[in-house]
Amino acid sequence: MAKKYENELALESSPYLLQHAHNPVHWKPWDDSVFAKAKKENKLLLISIGYSTCHWCHVMEKECFENVEVAQVMNAHFINIKVDREERPDVDQVYMNALQLMTGSGGWPLNIVALPDGRPVWGATYLHKDQWIDVLLQLHKLYEHQIETLEEYADKLEHGVKNMDVVSINNDDSINSFDFEETLQFWARQFDLENGGTKGAPKFMMPNNYHFLLRYGFQTNNNELKEFVHHTLKKLGFGGIFDHINGGFSRYSVDEKWHIPHFEKMLYDNAQLVSLYCDAFLDSKNSLYKEVVCETLEFINRELTDPSGGFYSALDADSLNEYGILEEGAFYVFTKEELQEQIGKDYPLFADYYNINDFGKWEKNNYVLIRNKEDERFCSAHQITLKTLSEKKKQWKTQLLEFRKIKSRPRLDYKILTSWNGLMIKGYADGYRVFKDTSFLEAALKCGVFVSENLMKSDGGLYRCFTKEKASIDGFLDDYAFTIEAFISLYENTFDQKWIDLAQTLIKYCFAHFYDEKTSMFYYTSKTSQKLISKTTEFRDNVLPSSNSVMAKNLFWVGTFYNNETYLKTSRQMLLNVIPEIENHPPGYSNWLDLWLNFSNPFYEIVICGKNALKKLPDLNTFYIPNKIVAGSLKESELPLLAKRFVKDKTLFYVCKKGLCGLPTDDLQTVFKSINN
Repeated sequence: MAKKYENELALESSPYLLQHAHNPVHWKPWDDSVFAKAKKENKLLLISIGYSTCHWCHVMEKECFENVEVAQVMNAHFINIKVDREERPDVDQVYMNALQLMTGSGGWPLNIVALPDGRPVWGATYLHKDQWIDVLLQLHKLYEHQIETLEEYADKLEHGVKNMDVVSINNDDSINSFDFEETLQFWARQFDLENGGTKGAPKFMMPNNYHFLLRYGFQTNNNELKEFVHHTLKKLGFGGIFDHINGGFSRYSVDEKWHIPHFEKMLYDNAQLVSLYCDAFLDSKNSLYKEVVCETLEFINRELTDPSGGFYSALDADSLNEYGILEEGAFYVFTKEELQEQIGKDYPLFADYYNINDFGKWEKNNYVLIRNKEDERFCSAHQITLKTLSEKKKQWKTQLLEFRKIKSRPRLDYKILTSWNGLMIKGYADGYRVFKDTSFLEAALKCGVFVSENLMKSDGGLYRCFTKEKASIDGFLDDYAFTIEAFISLYENTFDQKWIDLAQTLIKYCFAHFYDEKTSMFYYTSKTSQKLISKTTEFRDNVLPSSNSVMAKNLFWVGTFYNNETYLKTSRQMLLNVIPEIENHPPGYSNWLDLWLNFSNPFYEIVICGKNALKKLPDLNTFYIPNKIVAGSLKESELPLLAKRFVKDKTLFYVCKKGLCGLPTDDLQTVFKSINN
């Protein structure tokens, strides 16, 4: 069917940009040429940033960008630019900082009006049609008649943006003197002891927060803290935020009990949660965690895996309802009548297990499945065995998956992003490490090969995206950091040196192209990248750990592996730089705190050498040992950690600290004893 309108976005590959390709707005992609055009035509820039699964982006598109009256105003007075924030996080980061300075908050869609040189003068998130037209006409009038006012404001705002993400060198060696206990008490005031997570709503899952808290509780014997983490993970696994039919987590919960999700499913959330649940399983052996991991990876395999081995970015929150209208969550929710018809005679049991009652009801007579009972307690109440319940759950899920096939599916964002694929490689590798399922390792290795062959350049650099069989956009620091981390995880599970060699290549590239010698930190964009109004240094951890914190941990790992003092000193200095910030907002530095434990507490290099090294590795990985790296070789090696440790016809463990190793042993219990003493 012919489209009435078409703009320049029709030539793009991003699913988000293509969603707007047939708006009557004369959208242009982000490019140097738009600034020249704005200057030539003496027009303000209108920069609208979003992503394909953003619900309010869809709403604003329908109300504003598909409206001819709105488009006439935008086309007459502005050069209009659409940006996919996942393709261009550098652009998003700069203008999100500007919006937060202007309004005190942020979000998407992120709409910025800027001078022709890109300096912002106004910003907002979602606005309805009349508000949007009114503010655009006011800004156009101001630009025509009081441009000096906008220039003055742009100068001040630019100065503010440039000073937002500044890190100073810290010459105070305070790693060992830093006392985290008082900071932890401050952090703990935010804990929701009833529902898990942090108090209030909406609730985001923040995997790197709980990864650190679990490790800290383990290493300091703080059982109360560990119990809080496990309580949170149980509530997440029970909640409606977890898709009990198809596996996988939604992005966040709009309520306090993790019941009603914002229904989009993002690769980066699920990847990190897989890794978190894997480590939590080692600490607790809770069968729920294994169920969550396996069902999430089944979802990834079924819904977000490209035949090439790469992983897609996301599934939308919205899908067409029975009336052909886009509605959030339409694909995922059920009415009681639908469930009764699909489940049949087992419905009373199903309804009690998943709370098809007032506890599980949402809106419009729809239900989001949520659990609130342990399986053992449920089975006792209904006088059935755990095996029977497990069989019934499999049958229920099969029935409801089939039922969902008649519904309109959410849209798929098929971008393959390097950084998020790095996270998913690690998630699959962790799944293999903990649960010994070789299909998990195969998926991790297949994606690792895909990244190395399709997203790595011959000079050691990376591309950001892979869509429609083509790599594009130069990589940002998170692409490097998460890919290095992924290659390290592949090495630790295979002892194949090629993955460490690739990690080393990427690290060298980062030092050459991203490193700021003045601060010992890494810029988010390369030194030769397209110039924005501000060059950012991303160091605050959020739902995703910051690229600098991941990079610092990578340098610690590879520096330890190669006995590379430059890497270790850089990692230490990066940590020192952010320590003064931690006390004010510890959740925003949890991945840094994980690195802090590496430097401030005992840390081990566990080396396995011998022809049976890979056969011995699974036994080592049955225990939760967060303060270690693992290296190994099936033959003689000259690598620093492995050199002169191979003994023919034997497979030996070495427990080392800072390269100094104890006596070799073939007894795993001796290994654990030396670590625990």
